[in-house]
Amino acid sequence: MKTRLLLVFFLALCQFGIAAEPQRPNILFCFADDWGRYAGVYGAHESRPSPNQIVKTPNIDRVAQRGVLFKNAFVNAPSCTPCRSSLLSGRYFFNTGRGAILQGAVWDSSIPTWPLLLRESGYHIGKSFKVWSPGTPADAPFGGQQFAYQQAGALHNNFSENVTKMVGEGTPLAVAREKMLGEVRGNFDAFLTARKAGQPWLYWFGPTTVHRTWVKGSGKKLWAIEPDSLKGRLPKFIPDVPEMREDFADYLGEVQAFDAYIGALLKKLEEAGELDRTLIVISGDHGAPGFPGGKCNLYDFGIGVALAVAGPGIRGGRVAEDFVSLPDLAPTFLEVGGAKLPPDMNSRSLLNVLRSDKSGQVDPTRTSVIAGRERHVGMAREGNLPYPHRALRTKDFLYIRNFAPDRWPMGSPHAVTPTSAPSQNELEFNTRACFPDMDAGPAKAWLIAHRNDPQWKWHYDYAFGKRPGEELYDLAKDPDQIQNIAAIPAYADKRKELSEQLMKVLKDAGDPRVTGVGDTFDKPPFSDPENLGAGKKGPKKKGL
Repeated sequence: MKTRLLLVFFLALCQFGIAAEPQRPNILFCFADDWGRYAGVYGAHESRPSPNQIVKTPNIDRVAQRGVLFKNAFVNAPSCTPCRSSLLSGRYFFNTGRGAILQGAVWDSSIPTWPLLLRESGYHIGKSFKVWSPGTPADAPFGGQQFAYQQAGALHNNFSENVTKMVGEGTPLAVAREKMLGEVRGNFDAFLTARKAGQPWLYWFGPTTVHRTWVKGSGKKLWAIEPDSLKGRLPKFIPDVPEMREDFADYLGEVQAFDAYIGALLKKLEEAGELDRTLIVISGDHGAPGFPGGKCNLYDFGIGVALAVAGPGIRGGRVAEDFVSLPDLAPTFLEVGGAKLPPDMNSRSLLNVLRSDKSGQVDPTRTSVIAGRERHVGMAREGNLPYPHRALRTKDFLYIRNFAPDRWPMGSPHAVTPTSAPSQNELEFNTRACFPDMDAGPAKAWLIAHRNDPQWKWHYDYAFGKRPGEELYDLAKDPDQIQNIAAIPAYADKRKELSEQLMKVLKDAGDPRVTGVGDTFDKPPFSDPENLGAGKKGPKKKGL
């Protein structure tokens, strides 16, 4: 009788919303530099030939199949620091102070970040490698190095470089690869060992291997990705030539390395019996580096990213078409972790989408995202000026406002003149001086070398040339976003509608670029070289 009465009492409490506190899930956040939207699982959802039918990512695919794959996930800024500033804060990048730029960024300590808020709520938190850069213990939004777990090694941050070196010294490829995976497991083991019994945890896994540079030819040598298998699969703005296909195959090889690392983490979770109580989120900070239209651009190739989420309470096998901006992860993580949301967020939790049983458009209000950029690398243009632009992406259109069309979008062509004829070696390894907002590498070098070739001049101009004040793309007719229709009379009403919609969002959010002080990002401390050194810079090679 006593047992029955206790059960009735417990059920009554539940009826009035009073129940035992549920166990909060662990959070594994895998976030890759420069990844873009390339994973095998996306290939099945594309109607035309794509690199996603070539790249092999079984571990990312597994997470997507256990949970939700997002087809329309975008970053708020296609440059690592402003993207991560918006992600960490849940704010638009332009509302993060000097976190809105790359070089010269300093974190505003008055802006709350979700990892530290989770720590305050009882989570054991830790990271391996890149979270936000530049960062010091005093100003980093993840507390600098005090939460770092990378004692087992960092070679896997540069997979192709270190594996190629080891193989060249006589180490079998399988052994070299296992060395990389062993580091991943060892760092994760150290993190798990440091927590208290029963304590929920957050682990941010931030390798930089997908960031340039990578070893030329490594996609084929290390991952058996045949460059010619990409023939006819590259976006139209990338010349379909052997040099480009090889460079893109090497890029996909680094994506496959990232996938292998995720596999090592998933295996450790299974061995620890914690896979089913861990929220797993996989994404990247913007599109491909060193290719036209990618990193630092507001086209889909620059702002579109992969996003797969699985974990407790999430029904698997679903594909969501909702438009998601990565800052939306901030309130999502806080809500999952039972932490209080800070004020001044510009984002919304994804839990209603994740906990739904529907595919397709789950939340009818998620129909657009905005993105933008100010400055990427320092001194890319005369006067250290940024390239200010914003974009509105909807299901059917991409609208871009370039606020300073007189400036070079990828930086000034310092070292490129119509009569210069540098050697191929110089082009491949010394293209940082010209158009510095595009990462140096074989693809960039090829474009510069062929700038005067009539067959490829359009591609060169697309990558580096100045752009009009407005751009508009009809995605049903032009999925690669190469035909600007902003000046076509038939689209005048649509251009006006999207322009007004974008400007309203920006004004309501207090974007300094459009609220009457539009040159804020042009002025010191944003543009004055004397005021740019407050934060320590990450490694030159993979720190941007």
